[in-house]
Amino acid sequence: MARARPSSVAKVKRASTPSRSSSSERAGRTKSAEIASNELTALVLRACGVARDSVFNVRDFLANNSRMAFLAIKDCEKELDQIERRIDEELPGAISRVGEAKARQLLACLKFITDLERIGDLAYSAAMQLQSRREKLPARDSQQLTEMASLLYGMLEKVHQGFEKRDISYARSVLQTDPEVDRLCHALFQRHLAESAGDSPQNFDILLTAQAMERIGDHAKNLAEELYGMVEGRSLRHNAKKLSSA
Repeated sequence: MARARPSSVAKVKRASTPSRSSSSERAGRTKSAEIASNELTALVLRACGVARDSVFNVRDFLANNSRMAFLAIKDCEKELDQIERRIDEELPGAISRVGEAKARQLLACLKFITDLERIGDLAYSAAMQLQSRREKLPARDSQQLTEMASLLYGMLEKVHQGFEKRDISYARSVLQTDPEVDRLCHALFQRHLAESAGDSPQNFDILLTAQAMERIGDHAKNLAEELYGMVEGRSLRHNAKKLSSA
């Protein structure tokens, strides 16, 4: 009977040790998940800046036909692809180890990078359309496209600031600007179609460039709506008109 007591005590000690170890492991996993979540969020913030810079260089390319600007647009497109690939690989594991608030943030990050990567593709496509032109871009077209690029740059700068500061006032501003981008694109199309007098539209590459830039505006609008959802915890994807008029 005297030997039974040490055996019983030993069993108690063996049972309690794994419990402490499990608690420590859970804390370590939680901390690791928090770090991964923060890193992915920081990546999306960087991607916001890269997409903004891409459109800035589109504007520079339109204004100055700069070879350096064209190469910068191409680099931005590649970097956005790389960021999207990393987020696609790492986010599923990260989102399974965090709480509801962080999970919502990571879901917003996934939606953000999808639109941001597409913006990079469209900016590069717009530059490619004009880079192969032999003739100088007509002054009126250059003016309208440059104005579109300036508006888009401002929209993406506000998306970047809104994401960084979690401030929905930037989202409202983006949604209010988008109709002006659409107006400029439609005006350019109508002028070219009128000038073609029923024949095949001339300067088709200019129209494709304008279309790509209008679609950048659509993606910027998506980002503004997702920003609002991330901050407020509810989607306004189907109530954008209400938000833009607020």
